[in-house]
This record gives sequence, C-alpha cells and structure tokens, in this order.
Amino acid sequence: QVQLVESGGGLVQPGGSLRLSCAASGIIFSLYGMGWYRQAPGKQRELVASITIAGNTQYADSVKDRFTIFRDNAKATVYLQMNSLKPEDTATYYCNALGSIFWGQGTQVTVSS
Repeated sequence: QVQLVESGGGLVQPGGSLRLSCAASGIIFSLYGMGWYRQAPGKQRELVASITIAGNTQYADSVKDRFTIFRDNAKATVYLQMNSLKPEDTATYYCNALGSIFWGQGTQVTVSS
C-alpha cells in the first residue's frame, strides 16, 4: 500500500519559516521525481516545487528564492523548506510522486499575524 504522509504545517507569522516533510512508503522512492503542490480556498491546485530523480529542482516564480525542495532517498522523504513566508502562501500543501496517482493527505500552512 502506497502512502505519502505530509507533516510540518502550522500557523506562522509573516516572515517566518516552516519545513514540510513528506514520508513515502510502498514505493521505490528513488525512482520517482517528487513535487509539492498547494491549494488555497477557491483556487486551483498549483505546483510549487519539484525535484527530479537526479536532484534537479524547479520552482514556481512566486516562491523562487524563498522555498527550497530537497530529498533524502535513504529516508524516503522529500522536504520543503519555506522561508520569508507571506500571507499569500496560506494553503493546504500536498506532496505527489510526479506522474503517479499517489498523493498525500495534505498539511495546512497558515501565514497570519
């Protein structure tokens, strides 16, 4: 059974930081590119950051230079380090094994003073 379990969300003030984690099981993690998506109320889900099998990364323009995606294949975990958070980063964040039907349940990030 494939599971992607996100954690690390919460309430943070503008300018603060959070690190999200997504632990995978039931898949050969090292064979998948991984992505972090987010969805705010009333908006479409959008790809925030992705990382390939080789470790190459891409970011949405809105988070470039603030967010960093990285992976630890030994722990079958992908991370999203989020710095300089803004209220517009408020959303539910999901991880996905790229190109697959495997999604996590989501973790809520709220940026508010």
